[in-house]
Formats: sequence, structure tokens, C-alpha cells
Amino acid sequence: AMMEELHMTHSQKRYLMDYVKRGDALPVQRFPPSGKQPVPASYTAACQPHKLPARPLLRPAKVCQAGDAYTREKFKPQPTRDLEKEKKRLQNILATGKDEVEDEVEQVLIQKKEEEVAEPDRFEELMNEIQERREFLADMEALGQGRKYQGIVLTEISQKLHEMEIIDKKRSEEMRKIMTKAFTVGNKSNL
Repeated sequence: AMMEELHMTHSQKRYLMDYVKRGDALPVQRFPPSGKQPVPASYTAACQPHKLPARPLLRPAKVCQAGDAYTREKFKPQPTRDLEKEKKRLQNILATGKDEVEDEVEQVLIQKKEEEVAEPDRFEELMNEIQERREFLADMEALGQGRKYQGIVLTEISQKLHEMEIIDKKRSEEMRKIMTKAFTVGNKSNL
């Protein structure tokens, strides 16, 4: 109502409403003439691209030294070896004449050999991979995407089967060699 009493133009009303929408205080000065309306500062900052300074801004040395950048951490020495363990090792060497570390190395080597044997067979891995691909294809068919993945999955399965055939041939050749050696050794012992 006050705007209508002052006979404001449409652009002047918009100018004031922009201040109200942003939550800023209304301007104290008189309104500019309708043709020369200033653009609010927030609009000019948002519309203009961010300009970098012509040269980099350097901080004074006092500001840099005031921060934590120049403080060093205190050195806290830590024991490089366990003294109790060293004492027990020396006692063991003097008592038995052997170093406990050598026995531990042998035990570690034995454990590594057992772990190598316990590794899953490549043939078994291939069978598991084929089963996973079949399950994936079944899931995709259930979702209606079977045709999209069928060619890829069947190709991968055929590659896995080919690799399984190669492994099977190698195993059968090794078994033949072992059997022929055992058979020839067995015949010589009977002679």
C-alpha cells in the first residue's frame, strides 16, 4: 500500500522486493531514477567470474611463525629391540648351545610348505568360477537381461573348460609317468 501511495514504478518495486527477499535492510537513500537503477551487490558478485590477484599474496613471516608450522615434535626414543627376549635368547644359547631363532626358522619353513599344499587346486578354482558364471547368468535371466550377458558368460565358461582340459591332460600324463615308473621298478624288484 505504501508503494502505491508513493507512486513507485514497477522496477522500483522490484528493487525493494529484492531486498525483502534477501532479508537485507531496506536502503536509506532515495531511489534512483527508474532508468538508472543500480544492480544489488550480491548480483554483481554472483554474475562476475572469480578473478585471481595479479601476483600471489604472501603472508608476513610473523604470521607464519605464529602458527604451528615451525614447531617440531619432541623426539621420543623407543627401544629398538626387546631386552627380555634378548636375555632369554642368550640364556638359551649358553644352556643348550643352540640358538632358538634357528629352530623358529625351520618351523616357519615347515609351515610354509604346509600352506602351499593347502592352497586350493586350480582345477577346483575353475569349477567354482564356472559355477559362479552359471549362477550370474541365471540371475540375469531372472531379471530379463539374459540375452545381454549370455554370449559373454558362455564364452568365459568355454575358456574355463578349455583350461580345465589342459590341466586334465597334464595330470593324466604325470599319472602315466608315475605308473610306468612304478610298474618298471616293481618288475625289476621281482626279477
